[in-house]
Amino acid sequence: MNNTISYKGYTGTVEFSETDGIFYGKVVGIRALISYEGTNAKDLIDDFHNAVDDYLIVCREEGISPEKAYKGGFNVRISPELHKAAALYALSHQISLNNFVEQAIKNQLKEKVL
Repeated sequence: MNNTISYKGYTGTVEFSETDGIFYGKVVGIRALISYEGTNAKDLIDDFHNAVDDYLIVCREEGISPEKAYKGGFNVRISPELHKAAALYALSHQISLNNFVEQAIKNQLKEKVL
């Protein structure tokens, strides 16, 4: 089961509240809070689309650029020992640390996502 939905380059979560009897979610990968809900799947998707469209309209009206999710840069916290080992491995293989991390992530996700 896929617990995400996509629209205009934005990805949102799909959750269900048994207590309230509603589906709900929020756009992930950006700082702005864009949330939506619905009593069924169609309503949830419609509200998600409307929420994203409203966000884009507000950005345009305020003259600001809408945030883009997953721009390709992120910070990772690891132990100093692992950081050193990865840096030395990359150096000894004449690749950048960024390239080493990118390849490691690709290898891990190869069968699952990409």
